[in-house]
Amino acid sequence: MPAPVMLLDGASMWFRSFFGVPSSITAPDGRPVNAVRGFLDSVATLIAREHPARLVVCLDLDWRPQFRVDLIPSYKAHRVASDGTTDSDEPRPEEVPDELSHQVDMIAELLDAFGIATAGAVGFEADDVLGTLAYAERTDPVVVVSGDRDLLQLVSDEPVPVRVLYLGRGLANAVKFGPDEVAERYGVPEHRAGAAYAELALLRGDPSDGLPGVPGVGEKTAATMLAKYGSLDEILSAALDSTSALPKAFRARILAATDYIDAARRVVQVDCNAAVKLSTATDRLPLSAADPSRVAELAAAYGVTSSIARLQKALDALPD
Repeated sequence: MPAPVMLLDGASMWFRSFFGVPSSITAPDGRPVNAVRGFLDSVATLIAREHPARLVVCLDLDWRPQFRVDLIPSYKAHRVASDGTTDSDEPRPEEVPDELSHQVDMIAELLDAFGIATAGAVGFEADDVLGTLAYAERTDPVVVVSGDRDLLQLVSDEPVPVRVLYLGRGLANAVKFGPDEVAERYGVPEHRAGAAYAELALLRGDPSDGLPGVPGVGEKTAATMLAKYGSLDEILSAALDSTSALPKAFRARILAATDYIDAARRVVQVDCNAAVKLSTATDRLPLSAADPSRVAELAAAYGVTSSIARLQKALDALPD
């Protein structure tokens, strides 16, 4: 098996580090660096665990894309900062603690100095960047790393294996999902587990993203119907067929929610055709810092020399 390409959900990981690592960890100038420390340590752990040859940190250039808001106005609406409306064309800001904002800039500086690729797409979320890169891969297996369950829709066996390392309960308890694991955990059809998971999420809704779902349809019912009919399209066909065996109450709920279902498809499904741009000429994982003096300078200024050492140790242990 070739060494994988590892795609990291950057925001998911540094948010988790920010809330999971004590804020008492500070730089020499007193600024918190808990997210920086936690993120770098997590990357080192992931490299040691997965032995990737390529690695990309994927970014949210627009965490709440307008095309999704136009379709479902409630999409992530509860996450908009109290002063979120602006007179500019800039995306409305997610409520990010001040103590984290400056740390994201620190992480970006360190990644740039090290030569580790980042990637983003104007007008798209990190999910879409991750999906586009995973969908386009034709050579190496892919490991997507995130704490966002929505990305389980990316699992696949063809044309290359795509697995999602889900960080929902932290890196120490991370679970790797492929089609088999998604099918077993959520009861969706195994042969199209990724796509079926997206349909499950659409039907049940997701309060954390402001997605209402189909009223009266929970995860268990959605999974049962997807397992029986195979896909959301087949469920819709059965709902329109008065002679089908679709339960009367479920049929009524589906028919009443057809407008929502049509709109929610583009909201829930990851866009795998985003115009992704890499920060570097290649996503090859560097085995040493591209700019060692700059990395050392930044590490000292931010008080994360030990984390940089852990990262380098993990890189040194990679097979040639």
